Amino acid sequence: MNTSEFISILEEHQDKSLLFEYAPGMLVGANYHITEVKHISIDSVDCGAGTDSWKETIIQLWESPSELGKRDYLNTYKALGILRKVGKMKAYEMDAPVKIEYGNAMFHTAHLHVTGFTINEGQLIIKLAVQPTDCKAKETCGVPEPSAVAANSCAPGSGCC
Repeated sequence: MNTSEFISILEEHQDKSLLFEYAPGMLVGANYHITEVKHISIDSVDCGAGTDSWKETIIQLWESPSELGKRDYLNTYKALGILRKVGKMKAYEMDAPVKIEYGNAMFHTAHLHVTGFTINEGQLIIKLAVQPTDCKAKETCGVPEPSAVAANSCAPGSGCC
């Protein structure tokens, strides 16, 4: 999801509590705060000597230890106010992918991709997921792409097992 889409979703649901699901059934605690918004520019070189560049918006969430047990989540209206204030100070690249930076004692800190959202009884639940690393230069480096034929070649009755 890009930054523009994320902000639009918040604008459409300003009357709801804002929750983040960082793994199936696992929510960032109600004691979270938006502590930083990063405008990231990436210039990279992959293992096949290919170059690339892109921008990302990273929204950092932090759970306050002094607010453990808090039950009320940040509302979307307030979160949107924070993001608008940031946008006035440093303009967003609206086409840039938006990621949520989060970690706790049970979950490693990661830049999580926003994969979608759900609405549930006055709550806007932002769905997050870890995207595994990948080789961008498979063809150059001779890494074969998995194929449907190879995946099915050991099916029962195929004679390979």
